[in-house]
Amino acid sequence: MKFIDEARIVAHSGSGGNGSASFRREKYVPKGGPDGGNGGRGGDVIFRADASLKTLLDYHYRRQYKAGNGGHGEGGKRSGKTGADIVLKVPVGTEVKDGEGNLLCDLASGGMEFAALKGGRGGRGNACFATPWRQAPDYAEEGKKGEEAEFVLNLKLLADVGIIGLPNAGKSTLINRISACRAKVADYPFTTLTPNLGVVKVSDDETFVVADCPGIIKDAHRGIGLGVKFLKHIERTRVIVHLVDASTEDYDAALGTVEEELRGYNPEVIERPTIQCLCKIDLVQDRTRIENFLAGKKDKRVTRHAISSLTGAGIEELVYKIAELLKLTQPHFQNHRTESRAGGVFGERIDDERH
Repeated sequence: MKFIDEARIVAHSGSGGNGSASFRREKYVPKGGPDGGNGGRGGDVIFRADASLKTLLDYHYRRQYKAGNGGHGEGGKRSGKTGADIVLKVPVGTEVKDGEGNLLCDLASGGMEFAALKGGRGGRGNACFATPWRQAPDYAEEGKKGEEAEFVLNLKLLADVGIIGLPNAGKSTLINRISACRAKVADYPFTTLTPNLGVVKVSDDETFVVADCPGIIKDAHRGIGLGVKFLKHIERTRVIVHLVDASTEDYDAALGTVEEELRGYNPEVIERPTIQCLCKIDLVQDRTRIENFLAGKKDKRVTRHAISSLTGAGIEELVYKIAELLKLTQPHFQNHRTESRAGGVFGERIDDERH
């Protein structure tokens, strides 16, 4: 399945139905009076996070979406039917933005809903305007038109751990080793073009989700290469595993290149717990290089490990260290209440009185 993590769509809420200007006329009912019913309200446009979806592929091929219109009122005080809401299902972790890129809501958990556009109000029939001094109103209201807006959908993967590094650092090999993921592995740069997700089992009752993010190059935060298409998937992770190839001549320079890109994209990400991991140590003949790496930079945020995804050396220790750090951190997704166009708030569905 093709992985699509961005889409731009146009949505329309339904228009309200017109009210009816009708009078009751029956043989044995003199002075029947006005009996025009109200128009039905138009349907809303609602975004809903669905855990079964993994990509925005559907919105890549279809861009226009419209809710149902409300029915017109009829005589006998019969109200028009309410227009059908349109529910746009998106993967968990999807941000909904307006056409200018302003964040409207972050659907960060399954089942969460956001009412983005409100359906038009139905017009009142002439029965609503009857008063003791105006007993035969011959007019009714038209229904209110629905709203139209452009939305930008931006999917950011929900993973506990992000594996990052320069191209060909060994990220895909590591995720294949510690999970059931089967990411593509090859001996050329940018083998991974889209993030891979895997579930790592620590014990019978403890697991975590890890994302293998494609290689990050210099000036990626400025859009070089695939730029922010790679970096954005790291924003939600709680722990970062930063891989550096043991055959690299200058470890600190390789680590610094990726860290600068993270800092340029989102300074908060660089402050998260990080495991700097020297990989492919099975290819290193001079063991003092490994020892010098492990004895290097250490602080409360950064720890260092050395592993070989091929032989399994250091893998178990790495998994347990990740699990330990995850217990000390909280998810980093947007969880504020966001006012919706339809009068609701982030994570809630508000149903107004309909007629």
